[in-house]
Amino acid sequence: MKRTRKKHNAGFKAKVALAAVRGDRTIAELASEFGVHPNQIYNWKKQLLDGAASVFEGGAPAESLASEAQVDVLYQQIGRLKVENDLYEGLGVKQDAVLLCAAMTAAL
Repeated sequence: MKRTRKKHNAGFKAKVALAAVRGDRTIAELASEFGVHPNQIYNWKKQLLDGAASVFEGGAPAESLASEAQVDVLYQQIGRLKVENDLYEGLGVKQDAVLLCAAMTAAL
């Protein structure tokens, strides 16, 4: 009979990896308690220890939030420009008039 693959969430993985780092129980005991293979516990423990230094790096989250906000603003601007282009094409406005209007808008 075929078994379905279990998908563990990040909270469960962290709980198991922290229990393995504590070292008060053996990996075999943890494997039987949590119902996962010992090799998986070793992998999660290694991932936890490798990624622990990134918790204390302060610059990355602030930069990512700023870049996400900038990307959102740029997508909004792209959307507005696309709507304007579609409107001008639908009205049959000539290219020179569109450039003149854009230059006047930019000057304001």
